[in-house]
Amino acid sequence: MQAMGVACLVVVALTACDASAADVAHGQYLVEQVAMCGECHTPRTEDGTLERARWLEGSPIPVRATAFPTAWAIEAPPIAGLPAYTDEQAIRLLTTGIDRSGHALRPPMPSFRFSDRDATDVVAYLRTLR
Repeated sequence: MQAMGVACLVVVALTACDASAADVAHGQYLVEQVAMCGECHTPRTEDGTLERARWLEGSPIPVRATAFPTAWAIEAPPIAGLPAYTDEQAIRLLTTGIDRSGHALRPPMPSFRFSDRDATDVVAYLRTLR
Protein backbone atom coordinates (compact mmCIF):
# COMPACT_ATOMS: atom_id res chain seq x y z
CA MET A 1 0.00 0.00 0.00
CA GLN A 2 2.84 2.40 0.83
CA ALA A 3 4.44 1.77 -2.57
CA MET A 4 1.14 2.70 -4.22
CA GLY A 5 1.11 6.00 -2.32
CA VAL A 6 4.66 6.75 -3.41
CA ALA A 7 3.77 5.89 -7.01
CA CYS A 8 0.83 8.31 -6.84
CA LEU A 9 3.10 11.05 -5.49
CA VAL A 10 5.56 10.44 -8.31
CA VAL A 11 2.76 10.65 -10.91
CA VAL A 12 1.47 13.91 -9.39
CA ALA A 13 4.98 15.38 -9.23
CA LEU A 14 5.81 14.33 -12.78
CA THR A 15 2.61 15.90 -14.04
CA ALA A 16 3.26 19.10 -12.08
CA CYS A 17 6.86 19.63 -13.18
CA ASP A 18 6.91 17.89 -16.57
CA ALA A 19 9.71 15.55 -15.48
CA SER A 20 10.04 11.97 -16.66
CA ALA A 21 10.44 9.01 -14.34
CA ALA A 22 14.05 8.79 -15.55
CA ASP A 23 14.64 12.44 -14.58
CA VAL A 24 13.27 11.79 -11.08
CA ALA A 25 15.35 8.61 -10.72
CA HIS A 26 18.46 10.52 -11.81
CA GLY A 27 17.66 13.26 -9.28
CA GLN A 28 17.19 10.64 -6.55
CA TYR A 29 20.56 9.12 -7.42
CA LEU A 30 22.24 12.55 -7.19
CA VAL A 31 20.55 13.36 -3.85
CA GLU A 32 21.11 9.98 -2.23
CA GLN A 33 24.38 8.69 -3.73
CA VAL A 34 26.35 11.73 -4.91
CA ALA A 35 25.48 14.78 -2.81
CA MET A 36 24.48 12.64 0.20
CA CYS A 37 21.85 15.23 1.25
CA GLY A 38 20.34 12.89 3.83
CA GLU A 39 23.47 13.03 5.98
CA CYS A 40 22.56 16.53 7.19
CA HIS A 41 18.95 17.08 6.11
CA THR A 42 17.50 13.93 7.76
CA PRO A 43 17.06 13.44 11.52
CA ARG A 44 18.84 10.52 13.18
CA THR A 45 17.78 8.01 15.78
CA GLU A 46 19.64 7.81 19.08
CA ASP A 47 22.02 5.23 17.61
CA GLY A 48 22.87 7.57 14.70
CA THR A 49 20.81 5.82 12.02
CA LEU A 50 19.05 8.08 9.53
CA GLU A 51 15.28 8.18 10.11
CA ARG A 52 13.98 7.18 6.66
CA ALA A 53 10.42 7.98 7.78
CA ARG A 54 11.54 11.64 8.09
CA TRP A 55 13.75 11.65 4.97
CA LEU A 56 15.10 15.15 4.16
CA GLU A 57 12.73 16.86 6.61
CA GLY A 58 15.48 18.95 8.20
CA SER A 59 17.69 18.26 11.19
CA PRO A 60 20.32 19.74 13.47
CA ILE A 61 23.67 19.61 11.66
CA PRO A 62 25.54 16.51 12.93
CA VAL A 63 28.96 18.08 12.23
CA ARG A 64 30.49 20.85 14.31
CA ALA A 65 33.44 23.03 13.40
CA THR A 66 36.41 22.88 15.76
CA ALA A 67 36.75 26.65 15.58
CA PHE A 68 33.28 28.02 14.95
CA PRO A 69 33.14 30.36 12.00
CA THR A 70 30.36 32.88 12.49
CA ALA A 71 28.52 31.70 9.39
CA TRP A 72 28.38 27.98 10.35
CA ALA A 73 24.83 26.62 10.06
CA ILE A 74 23.57 24.65 13.05
CA GLU A 75 20.32 23.45 11.44
CA ALA A 76 19.74 21.90 8.01
CA PRO A 77 16.38 23.05 6.63
CA PRO A 78 13.80 20.66 5.24
CA ILE A 79 14.32 20.03 1.54
CA ALA A 80 11.68 17.31 1.02
CA GLY A 81 9.24 18.95 -1.37
CA LEU A 82 11.38 22.12 -1.44
CA PRO A 83 8.81 24.06 0.61
CA ALA A 84 10.72 27.35 0.67
CA TYR A 85 11.93 27.47 -2.95
CA THR A 86 10.51 27.92 -6.40
CA ASP A 87 11.99 25.62 -9.03
CA GLU A 88 14.02 28.53 -10.41
CA GLN A 89 15.42 29.44 -6.98
CA ALA A 90 16.34 25.83 -6.22
CA ILE A 91 18.05 25.39 -9.58
CA ARG A 92 20.03 28.59 -9.01
CA LEU A 93 21.09 27.31 -5.58
CA LEU A 94 22.23 24.00 -7.03
CA THR A 95 24.08 25.52 -10.00
CA THR A 96 25.63 28.59 -8.35
CA GLY A 97 25.60 28.06 -4.58
CA ILE A 98 23.47 31.19 -4.11
CA ASP A 99 20.28 30.88 -2.02
CA ARG A 100 16.91 32.50 -2.71
CA SER A 101 17.87 35.66 -0.82
CA GLY A 102 21.05 36.11 -2.88
CA HIS A 103 23.51 34.86 -0.26
CA ALA A 104 26.17 32.17 -0.53
CA LEU A 105 25.39 28.95 1.30
CA ARG A 106 26.78 28.67 4.81
CA PRO A 107 29.17 25.90 5.79
CA PRO A 108 29.02 22.99 6.19
CA MET A 109 26.70 23.05 3.15
CA PRO A 110 28.82 22.56 0.04
CA SER A 111 28.44 25.12 -2.70
CA PHE A 112 27.32 22.78 -5.46
CA ARG A 113 27.86 23.52 -9.14
CA PHE A 114 25.44 21.05 -10.71
CA SER A 115 24.73 21.28 -14.42
CA ASP A 116 21.31 22.68 -15.34
CA ARG A 117 20.07 19.17 -16.18
CA ASP A 118 21.32 17.66 -12.93
CA ALA A 119 19.85 20.52 -10.88
CA THR A 120 16.51 20.17 -12.68
CA ASP A 121 16.46 16.43 -11.97
CA VAL A 122 17.31 16.99 -8.29
CA VAL A 123 14.43 19.47 -8.04
CA ALA A 124 12.09 17.00 -9.78
CA TYR A 125 13.03 14.29 -7.26
CA LEU A 126 12.74 16.57 -4.21
CA ARG A 127 9.29 17.72 -5.36
CA THR A 128 8.10 14.09 -5.18
CA LEU A 129 8.78 14.12 -1.43
CA ARG A 130 5.88 16.35 -0.40
